[in-house]
Amino acid sequence: MALTRTRVEVKVTTTQTKPDDLSVPQDAVEVLKALSFADGAGAGAVNLLFHDRRTLAASGTENLDLAGVLSDKFGQALTFARVKAVLVVAAAANTNNVNVTQPGSNGVPLFLAAGDGVGVRPGGLFLWVAPDAAGAAVTAGTGDVLTVTNSAAGTSVTYDVLILGAAT
Repeated sequence: MALTRTRVEVKVTTTQTKPDDLSVPQDAVEVLKALSFADGAGAGAVNLLFHDRRTLAASGTENLDLAGVLSDKFGQALTFARVKAVLVVAAAANTNNVNVTQPGSNGVPLFLAAGDGVGVRPGGLFLWVAPDAAGAAVTAGTGDVLTVTNSAAGTSVTYDVLILGAAT
């Protein structure tokens, strides 16, 4: 199956004002970064897509195994060789954070070191993109896991996850 029209965009628009005696000076900023991906492997290309809405119990943890455990929406097993993009969006109704980490053992090297990660606050998001040919290498059995954890007890958390990558 082919991936077509794959595009990752980030847009930030803001205007800063400072009322003055006779005027209101403004500094308007718009930053748009858009990356398009072709179908395939290599620089600027992806051919695997995983996406899902998931819920973790209070203090729950799950490992997203990118080497043959996850399936796409057509039931095909996904075996990533490279990760090119990860998006995690925490539901606004969450009370706890959704922590995304590179586990100390068998972690996909998205972060600088094993055990590193980011806490995604309720209503927030985490986006990581590497459009180059290398991306983050996935090695079955030794570097194929992304860990997602509910940061605290008391309530469950819901999050959306989207992972783009390549099979070779």
